[in-house]
Amino acid sequence: MIIPNKEQRVGVFIDIQNLYHSAKNLYGSRVNFGELLNRLTNDRRLVRAFAYVVRSDPSTGEDAFFEALEKAGIELRSKDIQIFSSGAKKADWDVGIAVDAIRMANMFDVVILVSGDGDFVPAVKYLQWGLGKGVEVAAFGKTTNAGLREAADTFIDLDTMPKIIFKAPISKTTKKK
Repeated sequence: MIIPNKEQRVGVFIDIQNLYHSAKNLYGSRVNFGELLNRLTNDRRLVRAFAYVVRSDPSTGEDAFFEALEKAGIELRSKDIQIFSSGAKKADWDVGIAVDAIRMANMFDVVILVSGDGDFVPAVKYLQWGLGKGVEVAAFGKTTNAGLREAADTFIDLDTMPKIIFKAPISKTTKKK
């Protein structure tokens, strides 16, 4: 376990798709990302925070959501959703998040990965053992991969703070999307 102290330089990497769908499916709610960021940094020095988003349809109000993330002090990394000829859609940032965390690791003492996706285990281990960084994983415990939870120096279970990080429930029109 990492012992937090005010001198630690922290970088936060948020897998928006993972967090959004977990909050929606588990609680029918949305995440207050500004409050989440405050809780995760825990009075430590936030150097940079990134949110990895997928653009799908501006008519859904996603631009307002993206602006809210930026107002919370979170830098956006975005890409368009991929739609294949079969109609299948792909919208993940796993490789991009891992590469950014490793590429920027020299700026941080602690990397906070906000995702429950087990695909990040090799990146977590490399950040720890290859680069000597502390790695905290923050995600909903109910939907977090067990291997990712075990690989992290510290696991922050977002299920234990729903009143702090959730905003109003998702509207019925949003649920249909």
